[in-house]
Amino acid sequence: MFLTLDPLYWLLIIFSTLLGMGTQAYIRSTYKKWSVVPSGLGQTGAQMARRMLDQGGATECGIGRIAGTLTDNYDPRSNCLNLSSDNYSGGSVASVAVACHEAGHAVQTANGYIFGRFRTALVPVVNFAQGTWVLVFFAGVMFRMAGLIQCAIILFAFSVVFQLVTLPVEIDASRRAIKFLADSGSEVDHQGAKQVLIAAALTYVAGALVSIANLLYLVSRTQRR
Repeated sequence: MFLTLDPLYWLLIIFSTLLGMGTQAYIRSTYKKWSVVPSGLGQTGAQMARRMLDQGGATECGIGRIAGTLTDNYDPRSNCLNLSSDNYSGGSVASVAVACHEAGHAVQTANGYIFGRFRTALVPVVNFAQGTWVLVFFAGVMFRMAGLIQCAIILFAFSVVFQLVTLPVEIDASRRAIKFLADSGSEVDHQGAKQVLIAAALTYVAGALVSIANLLYLVSRTQRR
């Protein structure tokens, strides 16, 4: 009853769903567009990532394959880039852009990028908060305990902080990738990478906006009780 009868709650659900669907559709269409454009550098995503890693001081970082599409990531625990098969062996502008973006994260780690270190330090706290805040929140509502509700909101706030810290980390990784490709001398890769990585950045912006909206809603809703 606390949330389900509130029209603002359902408006927030609709906003979150539409924003998420819109940003996902945009990145997939942008990626698809540039995935059929051959890279002007004549190398695969994995090869260009290796070049960027070596040039950026992340020479010990490994590169491996991972299943799926757009599942690419950098794992700081194993110091390894995990590239989807299309981006690992593909030679398109999109493949090179995504691979170099992930290489940007490894270069951040190698150079002690402050926001990257802060984000990594937040991971265990956020994992705990994400797994418990809903339970604590509904326990507070059920037993009418304002202290539990406030505790749940604080736990949720850690997730918001994590997403806000993630934004500069992702933007900086893309900036490094775009600069590397520009310096490599291929205009088509430079321009294509900007479009692909800006589209990808919008998904993180959208996620942060949704989280902020949810946090503000929870705070305002509890204050109105």
